[in-house]
Amino acid sequence: MSARILVVEDDEKQARLIRIYLERGGNAVQVVADGRAALERARSSRPDLMVLDVMLPLVNGLDVCRIIRAESDVPILLLTARSTEEDMLLGLDLGADDYLTKPYSPRELAARVRVLLRRSGRSGGVAEPVVLRVGEVELDTARFEIRAAGRLVAVTAKEFSILEVLAREPGRVFTRAQIIERVFGFDRDVLERTVDAHVMNLRRKLEADPQRPRYLETVYGRGYRLADGSGPAPP
Repeated sequence: MSARILVVEDDEKQARLIRIYLERGGNAVQVVADGRAALERARSSRPDLMVLDVMLPLVNGLDVCRIIRAESDVPILLLTARSTEEDMLLGLDLGADDYLTKPYSPRELAARVRVLLRRSGRSGGVAEPVVLRVGEVELDTARFEIRAAGRLVAVTAKEFSILEVLAREPGRVFTRAQIIERVFGFDRDVLERTVDAHVMNLRRKLEADPQRPRYLETVYGRGYRLADGSGPAPP
């Protein structure tokens, strides 16, 4: 099965290039050129993944990302000419799963799309049915589902991947660099603060009190670990 990908790009040349590379991978690609059309098409066609430019007419890409993320867990890859750390973190905080700064390699874009599709379970392949349990936190890697104390938690593909890394070795402290290597792989330019932003979002979703996390613990000077929640909350 091919994945259904919605490309939102107002530069006709860039949009055509993205379509060519993604269709070579066997995907069904739709292209729209403004934010309003992106919202309408995303709601009507329910794509498996969105490639979303930030600078768009009518409705900008960050607003599209925020609105779509409130309605769906579809993986979102942002394309941005803004390379400052603050702009990148803002996109992630709004719910984007990954980002590329312009100019970028179409081959790298296609590779990132493949990773996001595989991680989200939307690539058409059959995922190995693995359920990871750490205390009251449960990850179903085949269904791409996370539950905390029996409550279903909606997460992005990157958030799921980070939690999966921690859940496969509960109690082990992973540095930010180790998380980047396992989750982002081919991208050597990912900022350590990018990991922090994803962890912060996960805490908001998982923890009863994100300011006093019992599951996603920070080990100061080292990194993060996933605990079973049985110990006392940190001060």
